[in-house]
Amino acid sequence: MAGFCGLLLAAGISRAETHTNLQAVDANGVSTWNGSFPFTITGVLLCNPDEMLDSTPNFIPWNGEAGAYQMGAEWQIAFQAVAPSDRGGTFCYMGQSYGNMPWLQDSSLSYSNEAWTAEILRLNFDPATMHQFRPGDLIQVTVRQSDFYGGKRNITEGHSIDPAYNFDISLVTSNYGLPTPEVVTLSDLKQANDTYIFDQTRATGDEHYQGMRVRINNLTLVTTNGWNPTNSWGARLCMATDGTGRTFPLRHPRYSLGAAPTGVFDAVGIFNQESGSGSQGINGYELIVQQVIPQTTPSLAIAQKAALTWPVSGAALQLEYSTDLSSTNWYAVTNMPVLIEGKNTVLDSMTNSHRFYRLRKTN
Repeated sequence: MAGFCGLLLAAGISRAETHTNLQAVDANGVSTWNGSFPFTITGVLLCNPDEMLDSTPNFIPWNGEAGAYQMGAEWQIAFQAVAPSDRGGTFCYMGQSYGNMPWLQDSSLSYSNEAWTAEILRLNFDPATMHQFRPGDLIQVTVRQSDFYGGKRNITEGHSIDPAYNFDISLVTSNYGLPTPEVVTLSDLKQANDTYIFDQTRATGDEHYQGMRVRINNLTLVTTNGWNPTNSWGARLCMATDGTGRTFPLRHPRYSLGAAPTGVFDAVGIFNQESGSGSQGINGYELIVQQVIPQTTPSLAIAQKAALTWPVSGAALQLEYSTDLSSTNWYAVTNMPVLIEGKNTVLDSMTNSHRFYRLRKTN
């Protein structure tokens, strides 16, 4: 059997992986995944790639360190587990100018604009049907490389343009449907002293929601400078609070969400982590916002109604009204009676001040 499994891997046949396993971490929030490549992983697509990063071709040469760390065009998606035995979500990322990494320093190791365009087309369309992927599609990703950084394990190309490290996306079911966002408050994510709740078992706290579609309730913006879809990735951050001393970063997408909310609102989006480190992952949680739902203050309304009551009995009675006592025309009040304090009660609109009522026995 061991020899057979080896033949399968040598032939490039992938095994299935789960988001739960792929995103497992230790007490420092560092990945504990020790699986092998290639593997496949399935989930529902949560976003369009251009919601997060600008994939417009933008080759930047190394140019004697002038291009250091400048990636040029970038592409990123997130997809969420759907199997009952699986939980969480994973990000897929690729960049254009890998050669600008200081350990590479070689423009030939970056994608040209033409090669980058071909890569984007390859990832944005299902190769079998040419269906353009969109949020709510169930997809399967074939993975040949991944990296841990920022508190999560990302599916990547390992900063390489070698096709041997490509990841591929295929369509499982179109319009499968977006998952219902899990509803949380900042007390589920932050301690009373405003520190993140980190649980390496991922049963509670921020790790429990990483990579998933969530709805955070009862937020108010503290800062608004990042509420701008044209800002860079790093400059699209705002801080929100729940009014109890807890705060949480919100990252604006690359499309307009309208003016920055001035009141209390709920935010729906993708739960992300950006700890800024490859050696620890216990902080840096944030929400990539996709929708804002303002919370409106309920208002009281006073309506002029007549409260008509009569004792509960076994007799079948019909409440009727007339606008003229001398008339023989009586009309049924169609509002059904409800039991209030032991009496049949009907609230009837006072549309005519000269309205008379009677009970008529119907059996």
